[in-house]
Amino acid sequence: MDYREIREEIVSYSKQMYSEKLVTATSGNISVRLPDRQNAFAITPSSENYMSLTEERIVIVTIDGEILSAAPGARPSSEWRLHAELYRAKKEVNAVVHTHSPYATAFAVIREKIPLILIEMKVFLNGEVPLSPYAPNGTQEVAENVSRSIGEHGACLMENHGVVCVGKDLKSAYIRAAYTEDAARVCYMAKTMGKPVTIL
Repeated sequence: MDYREIREEIVSYSKQMYSEKLVTATSGNISVRLPDRQNAFAITPSSENYMSLTEERIVIVTIDGEILSAAPGARPSSEWRLHAELYRAKKEVNAVVHTHSPYATAFAVIREKIPLILIEMKVFLNGEVPLSPYAPNGTQEVAENVSRSIGEHGACLMENHGVVCVGKDLKSAYIRAAYTEDAARVCYMAKTMGKPVTIL
């Protein structure tokens, strides 16, 4: 199988992620678990421009790092271990979206979780957005930190780095990325006016 539909879906959401300013330049990454091979996934290539990205550049890799399919010069995202660990640990997860969206990343930089302040967070994110301890980019340590910290939530902040969202499919993971940034923006504005009130 060439997984063309999955590749096309990743390209489409990658361009949407870039146009909606959830990432800058070549930051962030997206992956989808293969439906017929649970230990492998398709992922955006490392350091390539989103707006010129094509489905042929999407890399197929196993959770152990074996490259199954890649166009000439294409390498899996440097954060492939993060995606692999989430797929390894969470059988219900079939898509991962990693962004550097500015408001949410600002919370990650001050090392503060996003509290449960909006009803949409309960519905789409399973509550607050927790915080994962800092570890160097691309390492197994950062992957394991996120896998532990995200728990049953739909999103997690990575200290001094960005945001990771998971879902049963790419559409749900992407929606969670959008709602995480919206919640962070609203929480930031609320903090400038007073003290945000959390809900149960």
